[in-house]
Amino acid sequence: MRVVYTDPAWAFDAQGQPDLALADIERSVFGTDIDLSLGLFDGRYKVRGKDFHDHVRGADALVIYRCQVTQELLEAIEPTCRVIARSGVGIDNLNAPLLGGTGIVSFNVPDYCVDEVSTHTLALLLALERKVCTQDRLVKTNQWNIHAGGVPRRVSACTAGIIGFGRIGRATARKLQAFYQTIIAYDPYVSADLMAGYGVTAATDLAELFGTADAVVIHAALTDETDRLIDAAALAAVRPGALLVNTARGRLVDPAAVLEALEAGRLGGFGSDVFTPEDPNDDPTARKLLNREDVVVSAHRAFLSIESERSCRRRVAEGVASVLAGGPPPAAGRVT
Repeated sequence: MRVVYTDPAWAFDAQGQPDLALADIERSVFGTDIDLSLGLFDGRYKVRGKDFHDHVRGADALVIYRCQVTQELLEAIEPTCRVIARSGVGIDNLNAPLLGGTGIVSFNVPDYCVDEVSTHTLALLLALERKVCTQDRLVKTNQWNIHAGGVPRRVSACTAGIIGFGRIGRATARKLQAFYQTIIAYDPYVSADLMAGYGVTAATDLAELFGTADAVVIHAALTDETDRLIDAAALAAVRPGALLVNTARGRLVDPAAVLEALEAGRLGGFGSDVFTPEDPNDDPTARKLLNREDVVVSAHRAFLSIESERSCRRRVAEGVASVLAGGPPPAAGRVT
């Protein structure tokens, strides 16, 4: 049997090239009876087109990272493929509606990086609150000025809001409570009673949350319902000077609306680990955000730690091995 990892971020050697020798965890799980392959690479992984589809053809299992499940991909891997695993939390690129009628099992790893993402969220937010990145740049370029970037506010008198109260939203709530006076959250699929159990007050809608919170963090899943959830209409209700941080999915936020709100002074700052496209330098609007002092970004690495990466790799490999051996996928992460 053949397992193809289409675009694994962990597989790069010191020269920036994919190296199958780094698949120590995968080899320990699969043994020697399974042929393990990496994706096509030409400066970056190819995850679409004829060459890519020819490469994955005949695979019994795919492990995808950023790769998108499409009709063309399915046509290339059917009828041999039995399982597609998403190496990560989000399932938007698994394309569950498309997989639903194929009989191909799919799963993700929904909880391997709860601590990392919630911590990274606080890192971006507190960097904005305390003007850390502006100060860092200025001091390093011989521009010492304690007031540069503006005078911070006292966060212990402020309210923080959370959009999406799943695993990561709940972990973030606990961490926010160490800094902010009040925590509120909006999630139409989570009861106010459950939020109260975490010391969080439920907002009835986005307008109430944006109108109340001094800082807002986003932990919602990307679905058709939440695509561009944070748009100009949502940000029209924002409390003046509020901060916004996104460590969930890039398409949850309309960058043009964020830019306009920053330029108008309604938003006091924006922090993001995620963009669409992945690299914000590839998008003209996002590039304008990068040039602003009130914007702090990172390269979609909120999930990352030595421990989280190795855990995710092992759990993915074990789930794939289970399905190929005739067993079930991980119950917590099964999608189809």
